[in-house]
Amino acid sequence: MKLNFLYLNLIIFLFSVSVTYGQDATVTLQLKEDAPIINKHIYGHFAEHLGRCIYDGFYVGEGNSEIPNTNGVRNDIIEALKELQIPNLRWPGGCFADTYHWQDGIGPKEDRPTIVNRWWGGVTEDNSFGTHDFLNMCEELGTEPYLAANVGSGTVKELTDWVQYVGHEGGSPMSKLRLENGRKDPWDVTFWGVGNEMWGCGGNMTPEYYANLYRQYATFMTDWSNTDSLFRIASGANVDDYHWTEVLMRDIPKNLIEGVALHSYSFVEWNDKGSAAGFSEAQYFSTMQTALKMEELVNKHTAIMDKYDPKKQIALVVDEWGGWYNVEEGTNPGFLYQQNTMRDAMIAGTTLNIFNNHSDRVRMANLAQTVNVLQAVILTDGKNMILTPTYHVMNMYKVHQDAQLIPLTLETPDYEFEGKKLPAVSVAASKAKNGAVHISLVNIDSKKEQTIEVDLAALNMKDITGTILTSAKLQDHNTFEKPENIKPAAFKDFKSKKGKLSVKMPPFSVVVLELK
Repeated sequence: MKLNFLYLNLIIFLFSVSVTYGQDATVTLQLKEDAPIINKHIYGHFAEHLGRCIYDGFYVGEGNSEIPNTNGVRNDIIEALKELQIPNLRWPGGCFADTYHWQDGIGPKEDRPTIVNRWWGGVTEDNSFGTHDFLNMCEELGTEPYLAANVGSGTVKELTDWVQYVGHEGGSPMSKLRLENGRKDPWDVTFWGVGNEMWGCGGNMTPEYYANLYRQYATFMTDWSNTDSLFRIASGANVDDYHWTEVLMRDIPKNLIEGVALHSYSFVEWNDKGSAAGFSEAQYFSTMQTALKMEELVNKHTAIMDKYDPKKQIALVVDEWGGWYNVEEGTNPGFLYQQNTMRDAMIAGTTLNIFNNHSDRVRMANLAQTVNVLQAVILTDGKNMILTPTYHVMNMYKVHQDAQLIPLTLETPDYEFEGKKLPAVSVAASKAKNGAVHISLVNIDSKKEQTIEVDLAALNMKDITGTILTSAKLQDHNTFEKPENIKPAAFKDFKSKKGKLSVKMPPFSVVVLELK
């Protein structure tokens, strides 16, 4: 009898262990006909005149570079970004935007004036990469330009002339000037940022002052085709400055605004951001805390916007996000050049899942930045170019662009470190126009694998394939000597049975599943 009792307790214990460790997370998909479309513009990018992003990044100059290029833009970067299917590209800043006068960057390059880039390294800017260069590059990339206009040190006339220069078909002073500079047809730019970080480098303004200034600028903007198709984006809040959002939504008439921006970066501590590749687990945990705070920021800024715009006509535009660390040793501190590791893959995967799941309000975002700056998708060194872990995540996630969100419920265990906790698993799902379902999953836990059970009862899918991005260490990254140290691979560690999908994810990994 005693033996049977011990045996029974052993069975109960083993069963409890299997329940505890066999199904770490659960996901239930909830197909809804009225679910929002995940706007492709959530997957936008950012190119500022900062460090080696434009010069010695995108742009190597025409006719005097050994690096293959199209009108001065590197062909390997063009090919990589076409593969990524970037939907929009923001330019020329950033803080640089509110010191940039667009007419300095048109006309014969040898006649263009020079300026000092006071924000980023104090280098001399020769304006050889200007409006024509950027907009022609966007045409080559097949992406929509997002122009950030100078409000901090510019004028209303300067902005409206720029709008006319790039948008008027012909017969106006600015279209004639464009023709003189070699371009007959307009570029039809839709996205316009009315200033950048007006609470800081854009002028240290109060929200009340900026709201009135924005009204003036937006009033005089027009697309010159009488279709009112411009998408005007107000310079929005710094992280959790909810008062800023409140004032803009309250004081700007709804017929003058299409989007409100938000900027938030992920880091260890603002005053000591730590190494990009030589970080500890404590620094990793702290960085993921700030990254996952994006969920709270989106929820709270959305709640304020809902109060004034219950029909969600105005977009929340997170046009600067990503990881920010100390620069690489020996590089100019003002150039913000940093390596890109599996930690950045975790930031990218979780942040994009958050944006996807809030796509009713978040309809545009821009990773900072595209090449050689902050959480870049591409790094260059002379003729050499590497794709970062962040690039690979965004390439895996591009299947969500313009797909219909599949709402879901998620129960996840915690990632624990020194008594602190974060949700270990992040998930988003969508249904593409061709009927395929895609599920993106992230396990941020630095040590534990996660078993995730997905309830597929709402779907009728039998063919399942997967892709994974992972590595041996969180600090792993691609180098110019080993450019494919980290790259996506086929993923097969899942089982499907009776409407349930069991997925086993290794620590700090990103998985995208396709169901047909």
